[in-house]
Amino acid sequence: MQLENIISNRMLKQRIGRFLMHGLILIFLAYLLFPLIWMISTSFKPTAEIYSGIPTLIPEVFTVEHYLSVLEEERLLISILNSLYVGIITAIIVVLISLPAAYALTRYKTAVNKLVMGWILTSQIFPAILIMIPLFIILRSLHLTDSLTGLVVVYVVWDIPFVLWMLQGYVKEIPMELEEAAAIDGATQGQIIYKIIMPLLLPAIGAAVLFAFISAWNEFFFALVLLKSPDLTTLPVELARYTGIEGQARTGPLAAASFIATIPSIVLFAILRKWFSSGALQGAVKG
Repeated sequence: MQLENIISNRMLKQRIGRFLMHGLILIFLAYLLFPLIWMISTSFKPTAEIYSGIPTLIPEVFTVEHYLSVLEEERLLISILNSLYVGIITAIIVVLISLPAAYALTRYKTAVNKLVMGWILTSQIFPAILIMIPLFIILRSLHLTDSLTGLVVVYVVWDIPFVLWMLQGYVKEIPMELEEAAAIDGATQGQIIYKIIMPLLLPAIGAAVLFAFISAWNEFFFALVLLKSPDLTTLPVELARYTGIEGQARTGPLAAASFIATIPSIVLFAILRKWFSSGALQGAVKG
């Protein structure tokens, strides 16, 4: 009887724990999703309803006037193309540099490793505003200010430390025995990397691409300082224009433009989603 009571109490505690955990997860998701839901709702409300003073989650009257308004603005479309260019190029370069560097740092132990790890940790300590002035001087001497190329260079340098650190952790999880077994079977180093290591690193590569793209796509400060020409404006800087003078925001167009700004990140995540679920032992079972 006493044993049954102990088991019953333990099961009750487990159920209460699961209930509390699920409740906290739901609260956290609501906290994250509510601003997005409210933004989408606002983007479909008429201007009069937005400023009526009565907040409602579901619009009383649906309208796409704000979307038509922002899509008619040439500057917004140009800024979207600029941000896509910067984000895609940044993601490609960051991964192409960080992936072989992470493999080399993990598999080949040298004195350089400690220096690189020190650089990675140090680079994450200082806020962006502290390096803005010397960075601007360097880019100006290279004639890379007010250019998308210069902005890509800044984003690549800024993203590489974190992506390199992240990929290095993934590479460490791949057993050396897999590579040694493949080498014994006659595989070359190139075959080992492309047939074993790369498939196992697909989740890491997907995460690195997503991080590099989103960080470049959403970045505001560097783009604001480095780019002056209107035809080089990126999307976050262009969105700031909808706040108006002294914070008098054009709420409807701002909500519509902000929702449009989330679409590329969502599409990229959907494309890379299968990469996150692959990997595991995929490379180990390939011929």
